Amino acid sequence: MNYEPTLEFARAQDEADPLRSYRDRFHFPSLGTSELAYFTGHSLGLQPKTVRAAVELELDEWARYGVEGHFHSTNPWYSYHELLTPPMAEIVGAKESEVVCMNSLTTNIHLLFVSFYRPTKDRYKIISEAKMFPSDRYLLETQAQFHGFDPDDAIIEVAPREGERFIRDEDILSAIEANADELALVFFGGVNYFTGQLFDMPALTDAAHAVGAVAGFDLAHAAGNVPLSLHDWDVDFAAWCSYKYLNSSPGNVGGIFVHERHGRSFDLPRFGGWWGHDKDTRFQMKPGFQPMEGAEGWQLSNVPILGMAAMKASLDVFAEAGMKTLREKSEKLTGYLEYTVDLLAEEFPDADISIITPRDPAKRGCQISMDVAGRERKLFDDMIAAGVIADFREPCIIRMAPVPLYNTFEDVFTFGKVMRRLLADGGDK
Repeated sequence: MNYEPTLEFARAQDEADPLRSYRDRFHFPSLGTSELAYFTGHSLGLQPKTVRAAVELELDEWARYGVEGHFHSTNPWYSYHELLTPPMAEIVGAKESEVVCMNSLTTNIHLLFVSFYRPTKDRYKIISEAKMFPSDRYLLETQAQFHGFDPDDAIIEVAPREGERFIRDEDILSAIEANADELALVFFGGVNYFTGQLFDMPALTDAAHAVGAVAGFDLAHAAGNVPLSLHDWDVDFAAWCSYKYLNSSPGNVGGIFVHERHGRSFDLPRFGGWWGHDKDTRFQMKPGFQPMEGAEGWQLSNVPILGMAAMKASLDVFAEAGMKTLREKSEKLTGYLEYTVDLLAEEFPDADISIITPRDPAKRGCQISMDVAGRERKLFDDMIAAGVIADFREPCIIRMAPVPLYNTFEDVFTFGKVMRRLLADGGDK
């Protein structure tokens, strides 16, 4: 696509955008500026305008029915999570039996590790990406320690080569092959939070299985961002949050995927809870945990209805828009942001601006991470004050996510205009 650095070009692209009406279905923050551009969907998605009514409905049902709302409300609470399963399964490319929404992200991964990280004295190592999200790193460290292993020995991090900014697929595959006899698990973020790199999940899964290891993924930055086909890729397990690209509200529940071949393995070790117990006998309250078939067998507690009501409102939007159409716009919009950052780097060579996200659209999500070395937070703070909302990560990285559901080409143009003004005014040093 041939981009142009003009407002006329941006507005023409927005006018031709088949998703243009979806922007009006979200609330935007009000920060006292007319040039607001929100590029932080990778941290917290915007609120769909339908959320308030969805939550208020459940509040009204609670007031009307009390405990009987579990069975007599418009959307019975007893089975409320089942309403979320079809759209969520579509988003991650799974069978409905392989997906359930529950708990929070890191909690879910720990629960899945009970089943899928079963180290022995010979096979105990975990391969992951370097500079993974800190919560995942802490999880791996404490899981290794829990099983009696030294994290420095058990965890193998694959890093970018010297002088490079993201990880080569062939280096991951080489690490898997080199540690084949000791490898228990390959565990990566589907999209790296720092660089926006999209990993080749089907290739990593195949490589893990070829050496007798398990393949699992943290999809916090992938679910709702990039097309996924977890079932067809033969992934063993995955987990994700819902408050980033899935716009479900701050800290809301996450989701898990367990491939159907494991969902029928009732002897697979797991932690039990009554919501994961066979629902036909759940209220008999007898001892003896009998897990449900599929991903639902990993549930613990009954679900938080108010949070799930907010999630349902967002998933309804995804079901309408469709991941294929969202991805098509995402690649164009992220390309325009890349183009704009490159122009700034050319116009202000002393600013030392560079991009650390893969240039190939097939190897990234809707994210551009920009290195502004030597500026610490000054340029970022000036951006925020000017109404361009992004995310800063130490020591000098500004992360931006042009989300196709609600971001526009004009948002990207606004970013370029604001940055150009800041750099011209001396914000580069």
